[in-house]
Formats: sequence, structure tokens, C-alpha cells
Amino acid sequence: MSDASYVREAMLPAQKPPASETGVVHWVRANLLSTWGNIVLTLLAVYVVYLILATIGPWLLRSVWTAGSLQECREIIEATWGEGKRGACFAVIAERWQQIIFGFYPRELYWRPILTLVLMLVALLPILFYETRRFSWWVGVLFAAALFGSVWGHASPVVTVLVGIAAVCLGVWLCVRGPQYLMWFSLIFPAAAFWLLWGGTVWLPVTILLGFVLGYGAYRLVSALNGLAGVIAAVVIPILWWVLLCRAAADVLQGIVPIALVELGSDQFGGFLLSTVIGVSGITFSLPLGILLALGRQSDLLIVKSFCVAFIEGFRGVPLITLLFVASLLLNYFLPPGTTFDVILRVIIMVTIFAAAYLAEVIRGGLAALPRGQYEAADSLGLDYWKAQRLIIMPQALKISIPGIVGTFIGLFKDTTLVSFISLSDPMQIVSSIRANQEWNGIYWELFLFVGLLFFLFCFSMSRYSMYLERKLKTDHR
Repeated sequence: MSDASYVREAMLPAQKPPASETGVVHWVRANLLSTWGNIVLTLLAVYVVYLILATIGPWLLRSVWTAGSLQECREIIEATWGEGKRGACFAVIAERWQQIIFGFYPRELYWRPILTLVLMLVALLPILFYETRRFSWWVGVLFAAALFGSVWGHASPVVTVLVGIAAVCLGVWLCVRGPQYLMWFSLIFPAAAFWLLWGGTVWLPVTILLGFVLGYGAYRLVSALNGLAGVIAAVVIPILWWVLLCRAAADVLQGIVPIALVELGSDQFGGFLLSTVIGVSGITFSLPLGILLALGRQSDLLIVKSFCVAFIEGFRGVPLITLLFVASLLLNYFLPPGTTFDVILRVIIMVTIFAAAYLAEVIRGGLAALPRGQYEAADSLGLDYWKAQRLIIMPQALKISIPGIVGTFIGLFKDTTLVSFISLSDPMQIVSSIRANQEWNGIYWELFLFVGLLFFLFCFSMSRYSMYLERKLKTDHR
């Protein structure tokens, strides 16, 4: 019988790995000091970071947040830190942040863009976070914030207070009924946002929404006879309604039941409010239009395919600044005589068309990446074209296209600063007007850092959400 005394009878407890193979020490050795080349590059990077911090650090530490002018800022810095010292004068941000964010919007009406922002978050909840566990809780919080936004300010009209109370009641009802009902609010939100921001009669956005109802009704009636004719009717009927009858119907309804807010023009918009309105509107409307263009470009119908190809290639081949000049100067010539069309709405149309042309190609790439078997599977299930696209093809294509779509959205939002070329007061134009003021003449970096931070927060949020969405939809190897 063999001797087995060397065999262990009891298991030793698990021991921690060596310090050199885990934690910060291991990361530094593996990523920064693994080779002589990496050591040299690390030392150079540390030296560059030191130079940057040695220059910017003292400037930030000597910052002043309370002053009435740039000269007063400099006097405070010299009195505190010594003669000849320089520091950041963030007092201009503390004094002019409202102008940078709201532009020339009347101060007593700030509650309107604030309420619009909160309601926009509510409208986005069922689209972006439909399956979030605390969905109902967030709905309640945001609708409560909507009530606060509606009564905030010194001149809030009674009708707006009633709207805020109704919003909270609607939020409570939606929490009880379920998040799927909030999609109806998401559909009507663009019309509500238009009324809140621009003011005027409430019946104008109502009649605009009625145009979509008429288009849907025309499609249901005509498509029973011919599918292509139904699609054409669904497009033509709303356009005719909006161009010829929409304003007259709104005036008639306003005469019967007068409900209106103070009307504002495009010259009172500006700052980050203007960039947000143009950017969010362009993002919202360009995605469905881009999907339709991508599907149209792959259509077997020669007319539809030719139109989509001409549309996509035409607008992709023209700089955005050219389209903005067209929106500013030429678009009114194509409207009936006497028709007034706000310049911001014209810019939104052109930005939407421009972004949709790029999104169409991004989505077409996602469609091309799908194997032919997915289309054949849809056919084998007996699904018609639209059901196959909605249930099988398009969800997979959009999942593949998420990075390209979000990249286009980020570029679109940053391109909103180009509206300064057509005399609209974007954040950079507001910064220029502040710097031209005698009190702040000579200030530079502080304003640009603040505006850059706002753009970064918005774009970084979109980027992080796209990463979250990719992780959520990554079901390949689960």
C-alpha cells in the first residue's frame, strides 16, 4: 500500500493576490511603466500636465465670483493676492448667466421655457427609459416640477397655474394607469412646447395637430383603394391644411374660446435656449424622416427610390450654412403672399432636413448589415412590408446604427451655433455682446469656458445614454 501522507486532507483558505498583481500598483505597472517607451511617455505626460496645472491652477484659485465689472474683478484680485496677479473673473457668469441661457427672453416669462424643459423630460421618459423600475416615481417628480415651473415668476397668468395643476393630476393618473399612456403626451408635446415658447393662441398648435389627424384619416380611406395613393394623400392633405386653412381655423376658434399667452418673436430668443430649441427639434424630427428616407432609398418603386436618392444626395452635398441662408432669405418666397413664418421655425425645418439626409445613410448602413435571412424570416411569417419593418428589420438596424445616429445628433447640436451667421443670437453671439459691454470689455476665457461646459454636458449626456442603450440591447451572448 502506497504512502499518501503528502496528500493534503484540508483545503487552505483563499488568499489575496500579491499587491503587485492587483489594484492601482498593478494598473500603473501594466499601463504606464510596462516598457521603457511607456516610461518615457508617462514622464513627458506628467511634465505636460504639471505645466498646464501650474499655469491654470493659480488662475482658477484666484477666481472672483462677486463683482460688477472686469476692472472691479482685477482690483479685488490685486488687493487679495498682490499687485500684478491675475485670476479668473467668474463674476461675469454670476451676473450674466441668465442672458447666456435665456437670451433676450423676457425675465418675467422665464417660467415658460423652464416649464417646457420639464415637460420635455416627461415626454422623453417613455421613449428613453420605458422599462426603468422607478418610472412612475420619476413621472410624479417631473410633473410636480412642471407645477413649480408654471407658477415660477412674478407675472404667471392664472391659466398657466391651472395648466400646472392639471399637469400634476395628469402625472398622478399616468402613474396609476401605466407608462404606456404617457406616449400620448409625448406625441402632443411638440405642439405644447410651441405654444409655451412662442405664445399666441392655443388653437394654432391644436389646428396643427389636427392636420396629422386629417392625414391619418386620408390614409385610412384612400389606402383601401390603393396603398401608394394612400401614402400620397397622407402627405398632401396635411400640407394643404397647414398652408391654406390652419391659421384661419385657429382665428375662428380663438374668437369663440379666447385662450392665449403673450406672443413672442424670434428676436427675443437667444442663448442656450435657442440652441436647445433648434437642436432638440432637429433631433426629434430628423430621426423618423431619416428612417423613411432610408427605406425609400431601398424601395422597389422607381419614383420613390429616385426621389429619396435625389433628396439625400442633394442635401448631403450642400453645406448647412447655405441651407440656413436659404431658410433666412428665400423660404418665404415659396409661401403664399401675406404668410408670416417665424425664422426660427424655418431654421428648424432646414436643420431637420439636413440631419435627416445624413441619418438616412447611417440607417441604410444598418439595414445593409442585416443578413438576408432576417428578411426571409419576415416573409415566412406572412408579415406585410410595414409589419416586417416595425417588428423585425428596423429594430435590428437601429440597434446596429446607434453609434452613428448619436454621433450625428451630437454634431447637429453643436452646429446650432452656425445660426449666428443669419443674425440669430446663439450662445457665442451672446458672449460677443457681453464682451462688447463697457463693464466686461476684455474678458475672454471665462465666458467661453461656461458655454463650452454647457455644450459638453448636453453632448456627453447623449453619448452616455447611447452607451447605456447599447449595453441594454446587447443580447447576442447572454
